[in-house]
Amino acid sequence: MLPQLWIILPYTAFASFVIGHLWQYRRDRFRAFTAAPDTDHVQRLGRAGFRTGFALVIAARVIDLLTSGPDNHPVGGLFVALVVVECAGVVAASAGAVLLFLPDLIAAPPRESVTPLDRITLPALAAGLFSGIIVRFDPNSTGDRYRTAETLFAWVRSLFTLHPQTESIRDAPFIYQARGLILLLIVGIWPYTRLSGMFAGPVVRWIRRNPRPARAGRDDSSPVAEK
Repeated sequence: MLPQLWIILPYTAFASFVIGHLWQYRRDRFRAFTAAPDTDHVQRLGRAGFRTGFALVIAARVIDLLTSGPDNHPVGGLFVALVVVECAGVVAASAGAVLLFLPDLIAAPPRESVTPLDRITLPALAAGLFSGIIVRFDPNSTGDRYRTAETLFAWVRSLFTLHPQTESIRDAPFIYQARGLILLLIVGIWPYTRLSGMFAGPVVRWIRRNPRPARAGRDDSSPVAEK
């Protein structure tokens, strides 16, 4: 793959993520997806399971990213805790995704509620799951060498600077490149699927239920002084 694509693709995915959420907010304020009555309860359980599990996985990965370098990675109790949290999150998120997507994919509800992007989201999440397991237990990440930190983590960190390090992912083994592309795909299509309101929806609803208090010293009831 051309080195420039390792710069273009992530920033395109980030832009799609931001623009897509703005579009969804203007479109329906992240209204919770409602399925057919007989599957609504199942999808509510799936939404809760996916939200909890995905948050655990992201938390474990962020801590791993922040505490790892090319020659060091979490060890001892921290490593065990990260693996346990991530495994629990993977199980909860996987079960939640199946409950969230599968009923409509199988039952084909009368109204059009399954978009083409929804149909590829579940396979993309599954690919992200399996690629994550492979890189987590890569036998070449032994001793002081941590290939995830050398490749994916170095690349991701550099994307938030003015000097993206494409060589760290360009020269990485295929599975690390594939995982990077899978994650970019998930980020890019996220706002246009039923996952769009998974985290943004509750935030928007909380803000609408808790409006900002009136500015101190302002009395809206007082008449405006005439000039």
